[in-house]
Amino acid sequence: MVNKLILMHKILRVIAASALLLLQQYGHAQTNQSIKDTLPLEHGAHRIGNRTDADMTRWRSQRLGQFIHWGLYAIPGGEWKGKTYNGAAEWIRSWKEMPQQEYDNLYKQFNPVNYRPEEWAQQASDMGAKYMIITTKHHDGFCLWPSKYSKYTVAASPWKKDIIGPMVDAYNKKGIDVYLYFSIIDWNQPDWRAALKTPADAAAYQRFKVFVKNQLTELLQRYPTVKGFWFDGTWDDSWKNDGAFSDELEQYLQRLHPGLIIGSRLRADEKGARHFDSNSRLMGDYEQGWERKLPEKSADVHGNDWEGVMTIPENQWGYNAKWTGHIKSSNELIEMLVKSASLGGNFVINFGPKSDGTFRTEEVQRMQEIGHWMKINSSAIDGGTDAGFAKQDWGYYIRKSGTDSVYMVVCNVPVSGNLRVKLPAQTTLANVTSLEKNIISGTPELIGKNEYFIHLDHKSQDAPFVILLQTSKENRDNSSFEKAKT
Repeated sequence: MVNKLILMHKILRVIAASALLLLQQYGHAQTNQSIKDTLPLEHGAHRIGNRTDADMTRWRSQRLGQFIHWGLYAIPGGEWKGKTYNGAAEWIRSWKEMPQQEYDNLYKQFNPVNYRPEEWAQQASDMGAKYMIITTKHHDGFCLWPSKYSKYTVAASPWKKDIIGPMVDAYNKKGIDVYLYFSIIDWNQPDWRAALKTPADAAAYQRFKVFVKNQLTELLQRYPTVKGFWFDGTWDDSWKNDGAFSDELEQYLQRLHPGLIIGSRLRADEKGARHFDSNSRLMGDYEQGWERKLPEKSADVHGNDWEGVMTIPENQWGYNAKWTGHIKSSNELIEMLVKSASLGGNFVINFGPKSDGTFRTEEVQRMQEIGHWMKINSSAIDGGTDAGFAKQDWGYYIRKSGTDSVYMVVCNVPVSGNLRVKLPAQTTLANVTSLEKNIISGTPELIGKNEYFIHLDHKSQDAPFVILLQTSKENRDNSSFEKAKT
């Protein structure tokens, strides 16, 4: 009788997981119905519109994330024997000046004695981050967890201890969700292939796919509180030409971990299309094509959930001892965050810790300054989305989802000190307040049909500032303004 009950419990769990997966795939707002499928696809998108389940709703409300690129590449830090690598530091193993065998032995030096996951989590929390992404394994194949499927892991280093587990626990204690970065490319795994040119390559890659599935399963079993995967290295022909496997893998992972969130970087369809299938439908739970760039307008994201990831220097993800080129200021990053929220997207800022487990001074400064701004203005960001207002040159509008509250985030103050606000038709301005004191002078001035000036008391500001508009709907137009006769 006991065995029958256990069997019945397992069956019910499988049924529940399958039902949730179906909900994730089909129970969504139909935002892209206007697209007409022209090609029959077995491994294209399985959903029209965005997920509306609780896990995805939570992700959508979080808006600010932290990305951490950390691994063996932090040891050379973009340099090797007096020579500087001009690419992204985490790619240094692919550089002709870096002997691969010497790089592969860097694990013998990995000993981050100053790694304090609780301090990392506190810094992220103080910055206002609601979720974080950590590189469990980059293209070099070195695992920051003691994987039983590889010998090339932190367990073989002088550090010996798991990096990921304590990090997940520390961030979760601060209320921050954790997502696991995982590279499909694995330069250390003997069965990985960029392309399949011979029958031997094909046989090796079959073994490699088993290895990938085993490691991903292991990560979900070791760290059951994680919210999703962030995949990378899925552009090789070997991966793109096997849409059936990436499709099956995504569905397997979401059955194994109901509610799991996976972006558009994982899959390809049977014709090799990535991110969007050959019928132009998004594959995955949100669009991940916005790397070191952001959309300009709402139409650019086609109604899809999306995430932008941004470096502080031009193109450095892992630790590089010498930052070159333009280094983004905190105000620039804040404006990018604001822009992302105003277009209904999430914004993730990357940090590359040193090999000893500490952050460089510039990164700590960015976290602190963004955190100071977020302590005052986070209500404009968290749960924010497109307001549906006409864009103005002074900055961005953000609507608090499901409300009539609209935030003006002012990044560029006009020399007149007057902020123009153009409301949609049959909308009136009920109240105007600033999140900081002594910014607004007097009451809004009606200057045209549904159009106002908000006068500023101070024209000079050292950071973006926020004004809250309370709006309400009117059934008819009470304006006395006439159209110009031309």
